[in-house]
Amino acid sequence: MLKRLTNLHRTAVCVLWLITSTTQAVVLRDDRQVEVILAKPPQRIVSLLPSLTETVCALGQCQKLVGVDRYSNWPDSLDQLPRMGGGIDPNIESVVALKPDLVLMATSARGAERFQALGLNVMALEPRSHADVQRVMRIVALALDVPVQESDRVWHHIDAAVSAAAQSMPPQAKGQRVYFEVSRAPYGASESSFIGETLQRLGARNVLPASLGPFPKINPEFVVRAQPDIIMVGDSNFADMTTRPGWQNMQAMRTQRVCTFKPAESDVLVRAGPRMAEAARLMAKCLTGKAPGNTRKQP
Repeated sequence: MLKRLTNLHRTAVCVLWLITSTTQAVVLRDDRQVEVILAKPPQRIVSLLPSLTETVCALGQCQKLVGVDRYSNWPDSLDQLPRMGGGIDPNIESVVALKPDLVLMATSARGAERFQALGLNVMALEPRSHADVQRVMRIVALALDVPVQESDRVWHHIDAAVSAAAQSMPPQAKGQRVYFEVSRAPYGASESSFIGETLQRLGARNVLPASLGPFPKINPEFVVRAQPDIIMVGDSNFADMTTRPGWQNMQAMRTQRVCTFKPAESDVLVRAGPRMAEAARLMAKCLTGKAPGNTRKQP
């Protein structure tokens, strides 16, 4: 707990209020260390990162979204909104046509400078850890004029639910060595990723060390040598695993200690945002179902 509080202190929200004779503006520093000046709370928001879209909605501000990226799919009310492309290929013309007063996007996304040159307010945020999720939620709350107490309430609910998932784990399910594959190539989730943090809180051990970076591209032979007890992967990527040299002979593969997740579940698992508690429950269900001596089928 002390470590989490220290990390939060280090990544504290930078906010400055500017008072003029007619209005009150807020200045927020985003993850590019760029100051974003909002003369008034935005009413028309375009979000180009699913985790930020979900954060806006978790704060009760979903009605202010006027456009989202092609991957934002929660909550269901987003189905009615126009799609603005993705992080690497945002449809700049379509975004500008919506006349948003705030564009939310990842620091790794393209188009921020172009949007700014066209007069749009851009806030680039990219949560990569549990502490980041809380920090980003606070920044978004401040930008949308949502009381910080509400942001903290939402975060505490998420954090408590992750802890509850950890407490539900039976002793035999803890200590298992896990390989979590994020996408083909393959890319895995290491100890330093938010996924790795969740696994650690559930009592699992990650075969990918933090020294590799949060989501490293790995040599498939690395996993063969590591011999994880359990493999977690999206079902769309599982077929590719069986063709990798040596993988069919790994004990986890031979004993079917592989948890495959449907696309909707994979979306939950790989997004650092409000649904991390649901992700923790999915992982806990997998770890419990594949624990030694447990013959229950994988979720």
